[in-house]
Amino acid sequence: MRLAWMTLLSSLLTFTAVPTVSAQTANPSSALAPASQDASAAAPSSPPDANTLVIPAGTQIPLTLTQAISTKNARDGDSVYAKTAFPFVLNDRVLVPAGTFVQGKISHVRRAGRVKGRAEILIHFTSLIYPDGYTVMLPASVENTPGAENTTMKDKEGTIQQDKTTGKKVEQAAEGGAIGTMAGATGGALAGGLNGARAGAAAGAAAGIAWALLKRGPDVRLEVGSSIQMEVQRAITVDAGRISRTEALR
Repeated sequence: MRLAWMTLLSSLLTFTAVPTVSAQTANPSSALAPASQDASAAAPSSPPDANTLVIPAGTQIPLTLTQAISTKNARDGDSVYAKTAFPFVLNDRVLVPAGTFVQGKISHVRRAGRVKGRAEILIHFTSLIYPDGYTVMLPASVENTPGAENTTMKDKEGTIQQDKTTGKKVEQAAEGGAIGTMAGATGGALAGGLNGARAGAAAGAAAGIAWALLKRGPDVRLEVGSSIQMEVQRAITVDAGRISRTEALR
């Protein structure tokens, strides 16, 4: 009897101890979770790179052309070369020194028509080249051409367009007609007297007016040294360390 009671008591103790062990082993991550969260919260974040600077979108930088450009002989895809005329400074740091080379290309060119249509040219700038060879890709366009005469900006893309020449065409036609009249009259008089002079004058006037009206309009021409205002279209990241080394070489 005593042995039976001892056996029963031992069974009861074993039965009550098992759930406690199972509960502890069933979810071991719950005990470790707070420690993991504390460790991740205490991990230091990466410090920002002090040498990484940004040229904001919309930045305008004055350039000077180092080659002449004309719609008379320019072709789509031709290279364009210029250099910065003034340094670009942001937060007391020079990001683009004066004299930095700028390369671009002609994206579209059209000559003036003989009857209508004005000459125009579209230029996109593609890279900044610092004196030590450090090169930064950029998306930039022409914002203005203060160094070019008789031109206007056609659209926001930066298309340079020749001004209208309607009045000049009329003036040239009048001059051409007058010159043609005189030449025709002189030639007609020598060939056939008064009647010849009249016929020659009429024919000469018509030829002179036609020559003036059918003459091709003026081309857009940007001379060497022309001022161009370049506008950066998207933010550009530059390495201030490389720029500092570039400045040291100057």
